[in-house]
Amino acid sequence: MRPIQALISQSALQHNLAVVKKHAAHAKVMAVVKANAYGHGLIHVAHALHAVDGFAVLDLSEALALREAGFKQTILLLEGVFSRAELLLAAANTVDIVVHNALQIEMLEQASLANTINIHLKMNSGMNRLGFTPAEYLAAFNRLSACHHVNTITLMTHFATADEEPGIAAALARFEHTVQALKQTHSAISLANSATILRYPQAHGDWVRPGIMLYGASPVAATLASSFDLSAAMTFSSEIISVQTLAIGESVGYGNRFTASRPTRVGIVACGYADGYPRHAPNGTPIAVHGQMTQTIGRVSMDMLYADLTDIAPAGIGSAVEMWGQQVPVDSVAEACGTVGYELLCAVAPRVTMKVVD
Repeated sequence: MRPIQALISQSALQHNLAVVKKHAAHAKVMAVVKANAYGHGLIHVAHALHAVDGFAVLDLSEALALREAGFKQTILLLEGVFSRAELLLAAANTVDIVVHNALQIEMLEQASLANTINIHLKMNSGMNRLGFTPAEYLAAFNRLSACHHVNTITLMTHFATADEEPGIAAALARFEHTVQALKQTHSAISLANSATILRYPQAHGDWVRPGIMLYGASPVAATLASSFDLSAAMTFSSEIISVQTLAIGESVGYGNRFTASRPTRVGIVACGYADGYPRHAPNGTPIAVHGQMTQTIGRVSMDMLYADLTDIAPAGIGSAVEMWGQQVPVDSVAEACGTVGYELLCAVAPRVTMKVVD
């Protein structure tokens, strides 16, 4: 069996949840576990985060998987339902839904449900992705309130620039001005993603929705997760399976993208883009071998990549390699590759063995 694996640390997930609760002590926690829990395994992560108040997922199959696994917490569909059949299933399984367009309201108005359903009504406060504009929002709320099978309505938005400037001030003011007329309804408020939790305590509201911070990656550009006391939940690791020595002027890998300017020992790592490592990773992307930091060289292949072992004398066949994890921040790899940690974590391939530890 190839030595590549993704180790998922339950203790790291629980530690990161404690960081969430420290920052938002008075809010309920809705753990975002969409995209197979950001590549970490939906059910594994849900068990590790059993102390949360709710889980947010993307589609109904994820919600039903959580219910079938025995989770009783609030479960929220972040894009709502896409058909009347899904609405019936959501209501039957006590799954909350986001409502972000008029068609979804029409489904609720026309449906015959066996039991009531909780709604999270989404406002488009500036991202221009999903949600009702401020001008449409109150009318949408009133239509939902008139539906006899709608139970609670949570007021919700999502900030486009919580992780960078200009921040959330304008969007938050737009949201607060719009919902001022709804204060007497005592509706709960859900605003804060990971970056908002860490940077804007005034926007924590009644529910917070941590995502990337639960997995130990940074939600704030150019800021390491460790500065927020977050711990990597995934260690993506493998081993050296061959060692080559390059003379000056020799190259390694497809396209001769790296040519040695000194005698160079090259470790061949059992990991490639078919495992989820980015093919476009440039020379110099951080990687750890035998517990020491080094860099990748050459073009990533489907099943292999290359690490510079020249200054790591003990390294050889069988030496441990960390692509990202506790020693190599996934955000540092992402920065080198011109992307974000979210993408790398979500892209780990199904063929990689996943193991849950501690």
